[in-house]
Amino acid sequence: MDGLQQIGLPVLGIVAAAAVTFYVVSFSEIREKSFQDLEDSEDDNGVFKPSPSSREKRARRKARRESKT
Repeated sequence: MDGLQQIGLPVLGIVAAAAVTFYVVSFSEIREKSFQDLEDSEDDNGVFKPSPSSREKRARRKARRESKT
């Protein structure tokens, strides 16, 4: 039982740290995307525009991908 604790506890700690890291990164990406969507939904006067169509969303994503490369 002593050997199991010596191996099991560090492995359990690593798995727990990996799970926490995964959730932190996931939530930060979701938050970043939601802020970006919020900024995209405002026009120059600070007034919110209606939700863009799927065609407009695809065009924006394509433009972003092309500008990154």
